[in-house]
Amino acid sequence: MASTQCVVVLFLITFTSTAFPRSILETSPKTHHSFTFNPISIRRKIPNDGDAFYCDSWRLSDGNAFYCESWRLSVETDNAGSWTQIPASCLDFVEEYATGDHYSSDLEVFAENALEFAKEVNVSSIHGKDAWVFDIDETLLSNVGYYEFYGFGYYDVDALNEWVESAVDPALPASLELYKELQNMGFKLILLTGRSESLRNATEKNLLQAGYSNWETLILR
Repeated sequence: MASTQCVVVLFLITFTSTAFPRSILETSPKTHHSFTFNPISIRRKIPNDGDAFYCDSWRLSDGNAFYCESWRLSVETDNAGSWTQIPASCLDFVEEYATGDHYSSDLEVFAENALEFAKEVNVSSIHGKDAWVFDIDETLLSNVGYYEFYGFGYYDVDALNEWVESAVDPALPASLELYKELQNMGFKLILLTGRSESLRNATEKNLLQAGYSNWETLILR
């Protein structure tokens, strides 16, 4: 009897989806929008600008050109702990990373590696049990517009949900290409998100407008 293979892969872009929402830098949102913001409780505070930054037992001077890159790596590898604030000296770094070529390049490499893995899988066309699981925010859709609008310094769940309701987030090009390639290869695509069930209609609308279609199922919280 021919065997089947079930493949489940969570393709996650960790930096933006974990870094931006937790930032609470004191920058003012643009006044022409009606979003409001609530305080965020702080579990662990990273120091603001000063003569030095401290990370656990080691010290970094604010002249260290590698600090923000190292901080980003720490976040991406989930070694930063329950941090709640982007270091103030890294605000420009985060904005440049998210809106420039570096982030796009990272996404392209992730997608290329994922596709190479997928090509090694013997997808069953008979039983149809081969599946690929995608997250949505900062995986299929880019939320950078929201964070750019607010200077990368604010997060409020109600405001973000209101933004999601507008269904304006664009596709991440590398992810859209990967998505279509996997469909052509015969994978069943499952979308799994932390978004609320109340956002289903807006989420489906946004996905379709961005170019995604024919997923197997969409699972919301």
